[in-house]
Amino acid sequence: MIKNMGSTDKIIRLAVAAVILLLYALDKISGTLAIVLGVVAVIFAVTSLINFCPLYKVLGINTNKGGN
Repeated sequence: MIKNMGSTDKIIRLAVAAVILLLYALDKISGTLAIVLGVVAVIFAVTSLINFCPLYKVLGINTNKGGN
């Protein structure tokens, strides 16, 4: 699997996932919204950790300046 995510992209995704987790922990979001945002947070965290986003592949986007 070729890496298609740069470091800035990874940091932004991890920050968004952390904010969603914090909002849930502080009871600011609940119900369906919490579930949907929780799924988004998990997807962002996983794609950041593996440096690959399937949607970027489909759309032909590559934010990885290192080439690999």
